[in-house]
Amino acid sequence: MQVGIGLPTTVPGVTGTGLLDWARAADAGPFSTLGVLDRLRYDSVEPFAALSAAAAVTTRIGLATMIAIGPLRSPALLAKQAAAIDALAPGRLTLGLAVGARRDDYAAAGADHRTRGRALSTQLAYLRGEIAEFPVPRFGGPGVGLLVGGSSGAALARMARYGDGYAHGGGPPRAFASAAAKARAAWQDLGRPGSPWLWGQGYIALTDADRGRDYLRDYYAFTGPFAERIAAGALTTAREVRDFIRGYADAGCDELILFPSTADPAEAERLAEVVA
Repeated sequence: MQVGIGLPTTVPGVTGTGLLDWARAADAGPFSTLGVLDRLRYDSVEPFAALSAAAAVTTRIGLATMIAIGPLRSPALLAKQAAAIDALAPGRLTLGLAVGARRDDYAAAGADHRTRGRALSTQLAYLRGEIAEFPVPRFGGPGVGLLVGGSSGAALARMARYGDGYAHGGGPPRAFASAAAKARAAWQDLGRPGSPWLWGQGYIALTDADRGRDYLRDYYAFTGPFAERIAAGALTTAREVRDFIRGYADAGCDELILFPSTADPAEAERLAEVVA
């Protein structure tokens, strides 16, 4: 299993200089991938803009959306944004997409929350070149890898139909193991050869556990009481990180992205020491 690190694009107050320094440090460290999250109605940096900046100051590390909320963008705009990053960092982009969970993001984008699943399926077909308006397919397979997230039966079927792999939304290793089994089953039900890529994620708060948990409570406040469970799941010690990595590896994860809950550069340094 490979281990990547998140770029702190959704940590309020993060600066452009801080993001670039973080990307450079990640590229120089033991990490496989630099991941970003996506929110519209939150103090955050747009994920494709952030990855474009990271592409300009890195040479090795993979770049991934984990995930981008596809239906907030038109199919053509989404394809253009992803293709731009692929042009800036050839062969390094993995495009993870899902429908997201916040209604206010859809309202702000002027997108219909009720048809979000159908919209994502259309986008994925577009990216795969199954819709004629996009004449040069560059996504999926040997091109830009496509991950699809979500936990419903429809989401897993969408992943199996259009994706190269599955992006899990986080939680303890046992939650990932259960979701991964469903993803593999959906893949097999559709008769796809081999197995889907399996990507997971978690949160770290190694330098300031209290501040990290406060951020997670705020970021996930829209989930109600469940936000407290997410905050409690933050990894705050080196031992917790190692156990988490081991648990995900044992569950069959191919790539694990650990997202920071603060923008303190020491967070990346401490995670690099643990991973190394």
